Amino acid sequence: MDYSYAKGEPVDELRSSVRFPLKLPVQVRAEQTGVTGETEDISAGGVLFYMDAAMDIGSIIEFTISMPASVLGTATDVVVKCTGRVVRCSKQGDRTAVAAVIDEYHFDRAQ
Repeated sequence: MDYSYAKGEPVDELRSSVRFPLKLPVQVRAEQTGVTGETEDISAGGVLFYMDAAMDIGSIIEFTISMPASVLGTATDVVVKCTGRVVRCSKQGDRTAVAAVIDEYHFDRAQ
């Protein structure tokens, strides 16, 4: 069971959807700047990714995740273009873990 700590007390973490541990390249854009990173896990409602820079909680971000054909079992790669909000950001070693909810998404077939 996963636990989060709020005010020092363990709390059951409530998730509304299953997470899939997929390490995929992600490109993130917030306020006219773009950075790259790597996803740690993805669910229907959100994503956790690692990057070199921190982001402000509540920031509206656009991000693009490339899903390889070999992972999906499709003839071509699929690009998922998302809009979301940063809900958590924490330093983990030399990288920053960023959790974001996905507000909107659509699929594009890679060329």
